[in-house]
Amino acid sequence: MSHKTLGDRVTGELRMLLIAGRLGSGEKLSLRRVAEALGVSMMPVREAVSRLAADGALEVLPGRAVRVPVLTLAQFRELTRLRLLVEGFAAEEAARVADEAGIEVLAGHEAAFQRAARAALPDAAAAVAANRELHFALYRSAGMPSLVEMIERLWLKAGPILNLDMRHEPRRLDGGSAVVAHAALLDALRRRDAAAARAALVADISAAAAHIESTGRLAP
Repeated sequence: MSHKTLGDRVTGELRMLLIAGRLGSGEKLSLRRVAEALGVSMMPVREAVSRLAADGALEVLPGRAVRVPVLTLAQFRELTRLRLLVEGFAAEEAARVADEAGIEVLAGHEAAFQRAARAALPDAAAAVAANRELHFALYRSAGMPSLVEMIERLWLKAGPILNLDMRHEPRRLDGGSAVVAHAALLDALRRRDAAAARAALVADISAAAAHIESTGRLAP
């Protein structure tokens, strides 16, 4: 495997961990452990960290320590505003062009989300994964790969705090705002109602953002 391919692979792995919230806000990374886990040398790991630091998804501290940035309230609010615009647009486009098969894929992810959330012992990790799959299946169904890339860049920064919050707040899973918003979104998609699809997606993002702000986990 070429050095370039290794660097791309490690970057991709770390991107997915960030988007999925497997790396939480403020968490430090051991580059050696990352290299060992992926079976690569330190060089492609450092290369991946440099790329992600350039995107603002990781930060290199004095002494070459690496951590997931801790978002300030202002940064989080800026990200939320951008997500409302970009992801809301994606929901509109998806409502206009998604086919029945694509909508049923989304419905499957929502069913998985509800199973995980409503289990006797809620499975937060599975719910977070299903929620992420639902969102990105929606965005991909808009048929705009560049738009999906833009959204991934936003989730690189927002994912660690968004998904960490859902993992630590299981009461938000069962019957919470996400369940209501997902149901409204699927209904809008089936009716090909672009405005309603955007409204449902905006409600989903807004409710999660408001809750996160209320927890006090964001830096001043």
